[in-house]
Amino acid sequence: MARELRLSGKSIHEAAVEGAVSRFRPILMTSIAFALGVVPLVLALGAGANARKSIGVTSFTGMISSTCLAVVLVPAFFVVLRRIEESRSGLKERETAQDHTSLA
Repeated sequence: MARELRLSGKSIHEAAVEGAVSRFRPILMTSIAFALGVVPLVLALGAGANARKSIGVTSFTGMISSTCLAVVLVPAFFVVLRRIEESRSGLKERETAQDHTSLA
């Protein structure tokens, strides 16, 4: 979505923010549903509880931390990579224009 917004003329920052806002709720809902789904593993009792708890705690904390990182880092990476890509394409366009003027 952010790429489409950028191509439609919005600034890189506006496109990243708007894309992040539109994807925030679905990402959060999916992550919370998964984290709540592994709560029984975290709270496991009985035979084999230690193995289930270690899997549950790892899955739970991994999902929560990856969600927090993804919500922040994906839009930031979009901005950085988009700026690099656009500066390189601008450089190529300038080089192509200079080649055409030198041939004339």
